[in-house]
Amino acid sequence: MSIDARLSELGITLPNAAAPVASYVPVVVHNDVAYISGQLPFIDGTLVTGTLGEDVSLERGTAAARACGLMILAQLVNAQIPLDRVARIVKLGAFVSSASSFSDQPKVANGASELMFDVFGESGRHARSAVGVPVLPLHAAVEVDAIIALHPA
Repeated sequence: MSIDARLSELGITLPNAAAPVASYVPVVVHNDVAYISGQLPFIDGTLVTGTLGEDVSLERGTAAARACGLMILAQLVNAQIPLDRVARIVKLGAFVSSASSFSDQPKVANGASELMFDVFGESGRHARSAVGVPVLPLHAAVEVDAIIALHPA
């Protein structure tokens, strides 16, 4: 089954790829590895902002991480990389805007991780970091970046 068919089966429509907010490119491909810059969470076109453990619930944070994962896929498509070229999700890095007492960053990051498992199956299983930080760009609640191995073009 193609990845586009799998997305359709899951009822997933990718968002429009967000433009960079500073001086970088969203995707760099080198030696059949795609490096995806940190993606912010947009749900229904609105940036999810706030701090986990203060004004953002665990459920909202997990949904935000999933939205970051969707944006990672959207950035690949925007860079003219067909999702069927994905050989393996190698690593996700999740950054969670967190109150000092919040320690469920791995649960938040599961939003992006489980999306990759659902879409790519075993090829979606990956290494991961889940880090709590005091603030993220634009006061986003979550940011996720990725390293993705590609089948040769």
